[in-house]
This record gives sequence, C-alpha cells and structure tokens, in this order.
Amino acid sequence: MLHLLKIDLKKMTSYRTFWVVCGLYFVTLAFTTASGMEFLKWLAGFIQGFGQSININRIPLYHFPDVWQNLVYISGLFKVVLAIMVVISITNEFTYRTIRQNIIDGMSRSEFLLSKILTNVLLSGVSVVMVFLIGLVTGLIYSPEVRLVEVVTDLEFFPAYFLEVFAFLSYALMLGVLVQRSGLTIILLLLSNMIEAIVKVNVPEAAGWLKDVFPMQSISNLVALPFARYAFQEIQDYVSLTALAIAAIWAFLFNYFAYLKLKKSDI
Repeated sequence: MLHLLKIDLKKMTSYRTFWVVCGLYFVTLAFTTASGMEFLKWLAGFIQGFGQSININRIPLYHFPDVWQNLVYISGLFKVVLAIMVVISITNEFTYRTIRQNIIDGMSRSEFLLSKILTNVLLSGVSVVMVFLIGLVTGLIYSPEVRLVEVVTDLEFFPAYFLEVFAFLSYALMLGVLVQRSGLTIILLLLSNMIEAIVKVNVPEAAGWLKDVFPMQSISNLVALPFARYAFQEIQDYVSLTALAIAAIWAFLFNYFAYLKLKKSDI
C-alpha cells in the first residue's frame, strides 16, 4: 500500500498545479482560522463607530474547548480547494494516458484506484494535523486559563473532520472518474450543493427525513454550525453517530462507484 501511495505522490508532485493549489489551501486555511480575533477586533471597532460597544473578550472563539469545533467547522469550508486538486489529478490521468501506462506496467485497476484513495487519506490526515496545531496554539494564546480537561474536551470533532474531508475528496474522485474532463468536473463539483438543494426542495414533506441522507447534506451534518451559541442559541456541540455512519457509507459508495466505472472503462 505504501508503494502505491508513493507512485501516486510522485505523479502529483510533478505537477506545478499540485504545489500551487495545496499551497493556496494550507496558507488560506492557516490565515483564515488563525485570524478570527483580528476580525473580532475590527468588528468591535466598526460597531464602536456607531456608538455601540462589544467586548470581544466575552466571545470565547479561541478558548478551550470551543476552539476545536469552531476551527473544524471553518476549516471544512475550504475542503473544496483540495477537492479541485483531486479532480485535476485524476482527470490528468485520462488526459495524458498515464493510467493506461500504469496498467501496461502491471498495476491493476483496483490498485490504481487504491493509490488515489490513499492519497485522499493522506491529504485528509494532513488537514487534521494542521487544524489541530492551529487550534492548540491559538487556544494556548487566547484561553484565559488552560486546563487539561478543557484541552482534551471535544477532540471527537477531529475524526468527524477527517471523515468530512475524506468523503468530499472521495466524491471529487468519483466525479473525476465518471466525467474524465477537468473543467466540467470542477463545475459539477462547485455546483453540487446547489443541485442537491434544488432536488431537496422537491422532496415531499412526508419524506423530509431523506434530506439528511443526501450526500452533501450528510457530509455537512458531521460538524454543526457552532457560532450561534454566542448569540445565546442552542447548538449541536457534539458529533452525531448517525451522521458519522451516513457519511462513512457515502464515502464508501463514492469510491465503489469509481471502481465500477474504472472496471468497465476502456482506457
């Protein structure tokens, strides 16, 4: 398995686009997630200009344990950038016929797909580590009091974040295998939530429970929006086992459908 991962990484790292997109992703992720307090300071100054005041120290955006869910939710919004990299990677395999060369060299179609899945696992894992480190550093800086029990509270959001990123990258991989054209695949990827929303609007009210089973919705359900709690509203501050199960099933199906397409494709 490690050999397959090395093969795929060698191909991906030879693309300048890989470094540009990944660099953009990680720089944007780090800057956005770590600059929340600066945004609050700007907001406080803006509101003060209208004769109002806001005490940003009363908003525990980066305090343990709130920091974990807050950063994981924000970070999940950027997974589309990594997904675009996955699309470019898989569609280039068909455009430049490298997949055919891999098969000629003795790699089976299942091994080829496994190499892509392993890369998705690696990208998801690196994202988790980066968000964890950002959360740990910012939490240590901004928390008025650091206690171990608060630091380790809510760490279950990280397995959920890993699954969120991996499932979405698996979806991008499936689209790339099915369409095999980077431009069209990226358009479909970006419009996926809109298309799903249109379909959900037409779901009968009696079958409303199905809306949470749709793929994009099930991935979004892994980590709930946390910021409403600062407006004294009740939120879901835990990871639902049902949401985990549904998203895991979709991740499996995305990769399985990609395998079925590869198995039948004339490459």
